[in-house]
Amino acid sequence: MTSPRKAAVSRNTLETQVRVQLDLDGSGKGRFAIGVPFLEHMLDQVARHGLIDLEIEARGDLHIDAHHTVEDVGITLGQAVRQAAGDKQGIRRYGHAYVPLDEALSRVVVDFSGRPGLEFHVNFTRARVGDFDVDLIREFFQGFVNHAGMTLHIDNLRGLNAHHQAETVFKAFGRALRMALEPEPRLGTAVPSTKGSL
Repeated sequence: MTSPRKAAVSRNTLETQVRVQLDLDGSGKGRFAIGVPFLEHMLDQVARHGLIDLEIEARGDLHIDAHHTVEDVGITLGQAVRQAAGDKQGIRRYGHAYVPLDEALSRVVVDFSGRPGLEFHVNFTRARVGDFDVDLIREFFQGFVNHAGMTLHIDNLRGLNAHHQAETVFKAFGRALRMALEPEPRLGTAVPSTKGSL
């Protein structure tokens, strides 16, 4: 497996400027300056539970709304994960996690297949958490998978509190990422695909 598995990616458009730095083999440290506090809280869950060292800075047209910023953070994070994963030699490829938080329970399953795909099944019990529009969570993950080149299945199995629903999704996402990107000792430097590449 290629080491170190780190990446630094910037994305600059007329709507946003985003910079992501990450280390897939970190200890779960997160530092965020995005201007969207709820998203920062959720990404801190990904860093902590994925054991990814993650720094994200973003400036966006928040005077309009948070849509462009949230989507572009997802895009840039996806690019960084893809870059850091490299040729994917020796990784498990698949990962999954169930995470509860009080009454809420979510399941996330990932495949670093090289093909983007999102199945997102979360029926939030309300439209906003504070001033954060929960529709943007799907936009974040769609941007992520399109640029990470991975298949992602997200199911919130139950939940009454929208904050809890979202938090279980992001925690499970972090844990599933960690599992999929971990070394599989029996693989050595092989790529886990009959095609020989992902």
